[in-house]
Amino acid sequence: MTTLEAPSEADAVELLHAKGCTDGLPVIVPTPARVDAMITRVDLDPDLVLGEMGPKQGAATVRLVAAAAVMAGCLPDHFPVVVAAVRAICRSEFDLTEVTQTTHCVAPFILVNGPARETCGPIGSGIGIMGPGDRAGASIGRALSLAIINIGGRRSGVTDMASFSSPLKFTCCFAEAEEASPFEPYHVQQGFDPDDSVVTVVAVEGPHSLLHEHSLNPENDADRLIRCISGVVANSGSNHVYYGGIGAVVVVLNPEHAAVLVKAGYDRNQIAEEIVKHATLPRDYANALYAEHLVTKGGNDEFLPAVRSPEQIMLVIAGGVGGYSMVMPSWALAPHGNLPVSEKIDVFPSCGTLTV
Repeated sequence: MTTLEAPSEADAVELLHAKGCTDGLPVIVPTPARVDAMITRVDLDPDLVLGEMGPKQGAATVRLVAAAAVMAGCLPDHFPVVVAAVRAICRSEFDLTEVTQTTHCVAPFILVNGPARETCGPIGSGIGIMGPGDRAGASIGRALSLAIINIGGRRSGVTDMASFSSPLKFTCCFAEAEEASPFEPYHVQQGFDPDDSVVTVVAVEGPHSLLHEHSLNPENDADRLIRCISGVVANSGSNHVYYGGIGAVVVVLNPEHAAVLVKAGYDRNQIAEEIVKHATLPRDYANALYAEHLVTKGGNDEFLPAVRSPEQIMLVIAGGVGGYSMVMPSWALAPHGNLPVSEKIDVFPSCGTLTV
């Protein structure tokens, strides 16, 4: 770990900018005292390596990750979530190196489930969760991004080749609205216990809005909503259709939309199955858009699939009520298929009690 020196806090910030250690926004200077205070929230050796972080395969030690968390503005309470997110993206199945180096505009999205939503936050799950205002979510997501910069070596135009990049590369983290959801929490669906705290990380594009409002024939609302979601998933510019239905898609339903589907008798798995069924693009239309060798992949003679199986749909309940939900596609080309990776959060008993 390299130690930098500067005559003042302001000079230190400028030095970090000059060395390419920031995301372009102001940061908190990671002094030894601040880093040590962050580490007190986890029962881990500061020199423990959490994993290797691409694209340059830097060793993500607890101390280095804590420095990124300080720079991002995290409170020590937030740090257990950051540690779990780092473990998740360092796992081989996340394909961090490939995700970072692609020309596509994907970035890690962090979903938080379980008690850590409150004990390591609170982390927002309601109105405005994809925008400014949620200190915990914004700081946690930014900490992961700064870790990728300073440990993984991500540099735009050097190791990060995203043609346009994405605002999600600054931060993207929120919690599932478990209390407002008619379904079991996402982490429980994935096999974790309800009392487990879990982060799930997946590389996604920015959110695509979908609009669905109640009609004069409410008995048709669920079917219309399913078709609306499916239409956004099967966006003709999406990698999913272009490359034959591979990769994960995150569908973030607001609680009101979720209630429409539950009232019609759908459970979480059935919603995913219906999206797979309806998220297709007519092959003759695709022939007019795509290179010839790509439209032969997947599907039958008539349609191209945007997704091939329900397991590719990561269905999350969050956001404010109203007519809008969100879809976040992925790159769909990583060796492991851009699927979500989940990791338990080790909430150290002192979390939420220490004042620094």
